[in-house]
Amino acid sequence: MGDDNGVNGDLNANLRYQSTGDPQLDKAVDQWLTWDKNRRTRAQVEALVAAGRREDLRTRLCSRMSFGTAGLRAPMGAGFNRINDLTVIQSTQGLYSYLSRYFPEFSSRGVVVGFDTRGQEESGCSSQRLAKLAAAVMLSRDVPVHLFSTFVPTPYVPYAVKKLGAAAGVMITASHNPKEDNGYKVYWCNGAQISSPHDKGILQSIEEQLEPWSASCWEEDLVERCSLRTDPLTQINSCYMDELTSLCFHRDLNRSCPLKFVHSSFHGVGHAFVQQAFHAFGFAPPIPVPEQKDPDPNFSSVRCPNPEEGESVLELSLLLAERENACIVLATDPDADRLAVAEKSDGCGWKVFTGNELAALLGWWMFFNWKEAHPDPADTQKVYMLATTVSSKILQAFARIEGFHYEETLPGFKWIGNRIHELSKTGNSVIFAFEESIGFLCGSMVPEKDGVSSAAVVAEMAAYLHNKQLSLNQQLYGHHVSKTSYVICNDPPTIQKIFSRIRNFDGDASYPKTCGGVRIVHIRDVTTGYDSSRPDRRSVLPVTRSSQMITFTLQNGVVATLRTSGTEPKIKYYTEYCAAPGNRSAELFRVVDGLRLGLLQRAVSHTLRIAVYAAVLGSEKDL
Repeated sequence: MGDDNGVNGDLNANLRYQSTGDPQLDKAVDQWLTWDKNRRTRAQVEALVAAGRREDLRTRLCSRMSFGTAGLRAPMGAGFNRINDLTVIQSTQGLYSYLSRYFPEFSSRGVVVGFDTRGQEESGCSSQRLAKLAAAVMLSRDVPVHLFSTFVPTPYVPYAVKKLGAAAGVMITASHNPKEDNGYKVYWCNGAQISSPHDKGILQSIEEQLEPWSASCWEEDLVERCSLRTDPLTQINSCYMDELTSLCFHRDLNRSCPLKFVHSSFHGVGHAFVQQAFHAFGFAPPIPVPEQKDPDPNFSSVRCPNPEEGESVLELSLLLAERENACIVLATDPDADRLAVAEKSDGCGWKVFTGNELAALLGWWMFFNWKEAHPDPADTQKVYMLATTVSSKILQAFARIEGFHYEETLPGFKWIGNRIHELSKTGNSVIFAFEESIGFLCGSMVPEKDGVSSAAVVAEMAAYLHNKQLSLNQQLYGHHVSKTSYVICNDPPTIQKIFSRIRNFDGDASYPKTCGGVRIVHIRDVTTGYDSSRPDRRSVLPVTRSSQMITFTLQNGVVATLRTSGTEPKIKYYTEYCAAPGNRSAELFRVVDGLRLGLLQRAVSHTLRIAVYAAVLGSEKDL
């Protein structure tokens, strides 16, 4: 093989290095320099050794990544706990070993591999290269690989897994994370992200297969010459867009829609795919934000590539919408699995919808159109909507009125995806699912959140409401008001101290009894499996000891959850005021006036800040 701009080195090279003075660390360094064939990441480790940066070396080399809510995700660069050539090869070897034991027909079913637009010059770890290396590992063991020839939205991988009958799928992406990060997302044969026990089994298999099997695993160009590699792009894109039309209910109205839409792909994969989705729905293409429509791994026009941050990162989109007289802004995150929406309000600037608000609208819209096609009330007994437990309960209220089923899962779309699969086996239909972090699934054509399909569905909903002289914001109603945010914490011991303090607030195993002067009526701690609202005090949600999550239900109707993020160094808080059910009017989703909303958000935000500070300082007996 060639040098490939310095990424690949001599397979037999192993430069001598000075001792760190720590035998365990020396062993880890030796393993890295023996196994890693990427010159750039080898040079990073050698430079750290030469500089005597032992703590940095320990951080990088003495621990490994584990599967979180979105698979493996970490900064790119040298180290066993980072995303790079070697750790992707190791992960794929472990995945192969696990799948070959689990599926007798694995060698005929094969795997799907996709990638986004991320990359890091200093380590040579582009998503495309890492995807090719993952494919090379499988091809070296004569396993067929459906490797996309170009970047695709994350939902295309699970969609392809189901469509092609593959045993599993791998997507190289870090979604909306900072530019330094990348990830390795694994999908099971049902199209859902892996969950227990498969995640633990794959991790164990990785640990058993750390040394690269052969030189073939490093051959990026193996995918170009191996007959077992196919490119599913044309077939999957065509099938996806054809099937997407099942979510289109008003094509004639769309064709004549006078509304203009602006779309930002946040320097990621979404531009061409959202354009095609609009075409499938009969719309003129949305106006792209020119600075953000082409791939850019540096995300040069945004301070962070996360549309969930709202107006501050939608600045270019909103400015373009003003110039073009467009009233709706749609923004997909870099791997196009999430969607942000903003709407121009008469005389009031722009309304950027929260994930919970958009879910209220999309839930109404999907059931409204489903009911038009299924007027028999008995049909609703097989209809479900799903949400994560930290999301708004608005669909629960809607379900009580309309008679369909509503269920909650743990945070993370892997739980939703697997529940969709379980429900489908018993003849049930999930018509909408969401998580509050702007992740939506309309219908169930792919068991993953999908910003591409959601963008087209939102456009049609806006067009329909415009024809009724209504805006999205005017259609939003109900007495559920939510506030979500987060605090950054890069120190795991501090996070542990915060949650330990809450669990031992007034002595051992004693949770707080009040919050801001309001009595706490129920506490659910998913980390320990405790739920005070149940007779046996055991949570019905699966116990997740690897992450922190505690939910408080207050006497005044506020529900508040503190949890750690599975993908970022954040403590997130989710709060919602749920008014007691009143009239059974069909007008379910009109949001209370702005003053009341602002007062509630400030009150809830204040309450949660007190909770965090008290937990850290240990100085308050009343949260």
